[in-house]
Amino acid sequence: MRIALTNGLVVDPISAETGTQPVTGSVLIENEKFVDKLSGPADRTIDAGGLHILPGLIDAHCHLRDPGQEYKEDIISGSKSAAQGGFTTIACMPNTKPVCDHAALVSYMREKAARAGFARVLPIGAVSKGQQGRELAEIGLMAEAGIVAISDDGSPVATADLMRKAMLYASHFNLAVISHCEDLSLAGGGQMNEGIWSTILGLKGIPSAAESVMVARDCQLAEYTGLPVHIAHVSCRASIRIIREAKARGVAVTAETCPHYFVLSEDACQGFNTQAKMNPPLRTPDDVQAVIEGLQDGTIDIIATDHAPHHEDEKACEFALASNGIVGFETAFGLGYTLLVKTGLLSLNHWLQTMTTRPARLLRQPLGTLQPGSSADVVLADLNNPWTFDRNQMASKSRNTPFHGMELFGRPLMTICEGRITYD
Repeated sequence: MRIALTNGLVVDPISAETGTQPVTGSVLIENEKFVDKLSGPADRTIDAGGLHILPGLIDAHCHLRDPGQEYKEDIISGSKSAAQGGFTTIACMPNTKPVCDHAALVSYMREKAARAGFARVLPIGAVSKGQQGRELAEIGLMAEAGIVAISDDGSPVATADLMRKAMLYASHFNLAVISHCEDLSLAGGGQMNEGIWSTILGLKGIPSAAESVMVARDCQLAEYTGLPVHIAHVSCRASIRIIREAKARGVAVTAETCPHYFVLSEDACQGFNTQAKMNPPLRTPDDVQAVIEGLQDGTIDIIATDHAPHHEDEKACEFALASNGIVGFETAFGLGYTLLVKTGLLSLNHWLQTMTTRPARLLRQPLGTLQPGSSADVVLADLNNPWTFDRNQMASKSRNTPFHGMELFGRPLMTICEGRITYD
């Protein structure tokens, strides 16, 4: 299908990195690629006047619950939700049931995603068998089947020895290693951030050190081995300081945060609001400021959703029993643009890089650009008009979000993945 997007404000982060400013123009698509010129008349011409034409977003960290917990989400509903949020590529974590720790499950995920067709799904394999932290999973076989990274996300790699072995082994297959940094001896049994609100609510707290001590460990391992490591869902000032100092020494460490860590703080848990319960927990206002500073100076490279769907019953219960996590595909664009770009904290180009070119680089994918010859992944977005987020209008099976009713700017109106319109 030949598609012409015309009269839009074209923003390509690849060009932006070299100083090129967004321009009003057209983007042409043919044979699943961006092209300079169509070989014939467009099958569909879309007037994008007043709208922005951007590369399809890339999420380096999400949970699709498939296989094993399809009542929460599955690959079809999850990729549909992603497309509605402007994402064309999503990398799903391995903490499924059973755990994605072998090649057959990787193949199942890729084949089901290919049939669903709403977004490109890139499986992430487990570091350890069953995510038990005792022995390495079949990383080589999973690499042959198509994983793009390894992680035990949802659980930490408990021992430094196993983490070092994982980094060494992954390097042979050019795979990213994504670390869930949590010291369970400090965090175990905690329900929210350790601080004034955990005291007021009478809930067991999780100290920020539970994250930062593991961040320090993995930065040290990266420095010792000379191999890269990526730190998932960074939430606190201490972790950001450690990463910043490691980068200054030339350590090959990258990091991500999520929208909820620059939008919300621990006071969102008031009234035992389980929609604000997540892991790592929401931190203090000072930590929120540190996350924003980390994004501004490049200490934090990527914004990921950590999309974590849960059934309503798993949130409509006592805070201590509620599941951790929120859905994120359909709010990430609006939250990032509204809270970071519209406020002047980040430029549009910088923000886009955190959700396109940088996650593409982490996952070793030639994506995140509108350059001719690249995969035709694009989102057409309205950045000027406000809209109210309604969780009942989501494509996701789950509704666990604290952002219901929030007025946002920046809304995807059309998503195209590999030349196919996946959301309109």
